[in-house]
Amino acid sequence: MAVETLTAARPPDMPAILKDAGLAALIAFALALPLIGFQTVVRAGVLGINARWDAVVFAVLYVSLGRVALSFLREGLIVPVLVASVFTVGLLTLMELLSIREPFPGGFSFWITLITAVLIAVRAAWLHWHATRGPQTAEEPGRATVFAELGAATRRYLPWIAAAVVAFAFVFPFMPFATRYYVDLATSVLIYVMLGWGLNIVVGLAGLLDLGYVAFYAVGAYSFALAAVTFDLSFWVCLPFAGAFAALFGVLLGFPVLRLRGDYLAIVTLGFGEMVRIILINWYSVTRGPDGILGIPRPSFFGLPFTRRPAEGVTAFHQFFDLEFAGFHRVTFLYFLILILALITNAFTLRVRKLPVGRAWEALREDETASVSLGINPRNTKLTAFGIGAMFGGFAGSFFATRQGFISPESFTFIESATVVAIVVLGGMGSQVGVVIAAAFLVLLPELGREFAEFRMLIFGAAMVAIMIWRPRGLLAHREPTILLPRKAKGRAPP
Repeated sequence: MAVETLTAARPPDMPAILKDAGLAALIAFALALPLIGFQTVVRAGVLGINARWDAVVFAVLYVSLGRVALSFLREGLIVPVLVASVFTVGLLTLMELLSIREPFPGGFSFWITLITAVLIAVRAAWLHWHATRGPQTAEEPGRATVFAELGAATRRYLPWIAAAVVAFAFVFPFMPFATRYYVDLATSVLIYVMLGWGLNIVVGLAGLLDLGYVAFYAVGAYSFALAAVTFDLSFWVCLPFAGAFAALFGVLLGFPVLRLRGDYLAIVTLGFGEMVRIILINWYSVTRGPDGILGIPRPSFFGLPFTRRPAEGVTAFHQFFDLEFAGFHRVTFLYFLILILALITNAFTLRVRKLPVGRAWEALREDETASVSLGINPRNTKLTAFGIGAMFGGFAGSFFATRQGFISPESFTFIESATVVAIVVLGGMGSQVGVVIAAAFLVLLPELGREFAEFRMLIFGAAMVAIMIWRPRGLLAHREPTILLPRKAKGRAPP
């Protein structure tokens, strides 16, 4: 972008800009009216509807003004937009400091305005910086190029960053700000990280779109619960059993779908997940149906239970270490337990992807026809991917069961499969670090939006759309190949 684009070289096409803003306002009105225009309320025991026309008017005005600002940027009017957006950010910040929010219909509208003004200011500042650098000899770097350069710079220090994150994860429960709520929330994030790493084997490495991964999650949870409750077995005995049972289901699912690809494979796996959920609901004599399974035993610390009043002849955790009883001990132990299970899953995945079976998964993902011509057996390759991925889903399900102490079919709906698939795709298929970032984003964002209770899913959906627009291939889409061919030395004949 040249310097002269700081101010428009020609007058802006105001009729076109106003037409575009009007069309955006019309669409905003059509969406805002049913979403935020009416609110159900209970008055004297009677359900009624409260109209919120101020919120609808604000949404329409907000969208139209934002569209005008973006059109001005497209027309080259960078400085006016930059000045207006910076002024708006300063004014809103001052209003927040003085606790003045009267012009806005609620805290949500205030914060969304502030965030949008900041984004427009950053965009205008970015364009202004490129425009003031003078004439460029090469084409201006696009968004994809910028993200690629940023990713390359990050990958250079990725081992150190990963080591720092793991070290922080181990000391996190002992930090002064680590309350029971934060530790429990981190445990939920780690469950989805483990599920994402398990599904990453099937989707990210083998390239098999599995929309029924929640079935293995449910099989692991129910097999653990039934074995622990019926035969009074401990967590450590039932854990490998749950993983093996889930892996068996993964192999059984793999046999009928070996010849399917793409959308057909996704439909079949989706149907398999729903079949498992319906069986769990209707097989009441075994699964207790909608009532669920109660009394699932908690894991112990080498035989030391986390209970205030242990059974006769049994020493509790706080008694053994001469500590005052606190429920935080059990929460912290569960956090470290899922952290270790997740790290084992990651280490196994990183190791197996360098083995022949891992390279066969990646070859199958890139081109199944070419991999068959190289002697790779697609049937065995798919079965190993389904089986190993399902095994880790079963491990995560067993931990979920022992953490909750109660499971029911409502915990294993399609939305769980969709969330795990979104974690893998959003993080970048095949990227282990991307799964961690995406899991933290998808779990923490709805929690951070609890202050805006009625808008939290709207915020969640908007954030997902924004990320898919800016990073359609995932946050960490680029990944170095697992195996690199050795480069030929210059001036030396190949052997």
